[in-house]
Amino acid sequence: MRFLQRDHDTCEALLPGLADRLADVPFDQLESPKSPAVALFKEYGGTNLLVPGDYGGIGASALEAVRVIRALASLAPSLAVATAMHHFSVGMLFSLGPLYESGPSFRTSVLEAVAKNRSLIASGYAEGRSGHGILTPTVEARETPGGYLVSGSKKPCSLSRSMDLLTASVALRGHDGATEMGLLVLPADTPGISVHDFWSTFPLVAAESHEVRLTDVFAGAEHVLRAPASAGERLDALNEAGVIWFQMIVAATYTGVASALVDQVLRDKRGPVEERAGLCLLIESAASLVEGLARRIMDDDLGNDCAAASLFTRFTVQPIVTRAVAQAVEMLGGMAFITSPKIAYLASAAQAVVFHPPSRTSMSQAVVDYYTGKPLFFS
Repeated sequence: MRFLQRDHDTCEALLPGLADRLADVPFDQLESPKSPAVALFKEYGGTNLLVPGDYGGIGASALEAVRVIRALASLAPSLAVATAMHHFSVGMLFSLGPLYESGPSFRTSVLEAVAKNRSLIASGYAEGRSGHGILTPTVEARETPGGYLVSGSKKPCSLSRSMDLLTASVALRGHDGATEMGLLVLPADTPGISVHDFWSTFPLVAAESHEVRLTDVFAGAEHVLRAPASAGERLDALNEAGVIWFQMIVAATYTGVASALVDQVLRDKRGPVEERAGLCLLIESAASLVEGLARRIMDDDLGNDCAAASLFTRFTVQPIVTRAVAQAVEMLGGMAFITSPKIAYLASAAQAVVFHPPSRTSMSQAVVDYYTGKPLFFS
């Protein structure tokens, strides 16, 4: 079996032709602000990867998903980063529905629309905000006749320029000033939604991670799901499920980015054979950790312990990725680094694995507390 063959075979089985089309585009174009990667992802049905088959989607398993994500990340890192929150949003939309009033019909209509139209979902959840959980609202909705007026900002927000739908957790503020959490889903062209330049560094620029602002956006009641008063414990479980899927997708993505450099080492036969073998074992250990988490999801072994395991998986994958990248760059050599911008780009892009929430340092006390018998608390 060739390196990455299993991942590419899975990608070809579920999204036939996409990997080959991406491979035909020069890397510098794939990773440019005008990259065709997102459009190709839509064209080949990548938007439907995790949409359940009952809703017209592909219905990939967690294991199949991480293999597809790793394959795509090895070809087009920005695409994998950009679509990570799309996959997360699809999963959250599917999971959130049963918690909310009128949930099933709302959920069905949105997921079916995503499947039919191959819509891309941008996420306005709290990723990127220090000290906040993934589902912490970044926007606020105030009651107004016929619906809500929604204001807030999300930065960075991947897929900001290609999104068809925007979904976000939202703080619903009543006339009495009390707030509750809800789920907002709006067409991206809704008046009051605007996109502003934010990402100013060259790695992962094609992920379209800019700022999305909502300024007194009118959202009809049909675009907002309210959590019932009895949903407290179930929302905790949902937050844990969100953590699990998010950490798994992030770990798979950056394992794929690092794998591109490992693959180059193997193709160029750089370095002593024992070092090449060690490099393969190193990155494959990261992939195995991610796949182990995926299998746990498939076994429906969720909850706080699995959420903890998802964090520990990503925290373990982080140094593996950075170590594999450093070793691969060294083995490829200085002349390759000087003459191939792709090597420097991949090496830089892979470092972003450490920036996704929650950070390892912020969770140190929670990890220690967990191993003294307490539930893992996600701030």
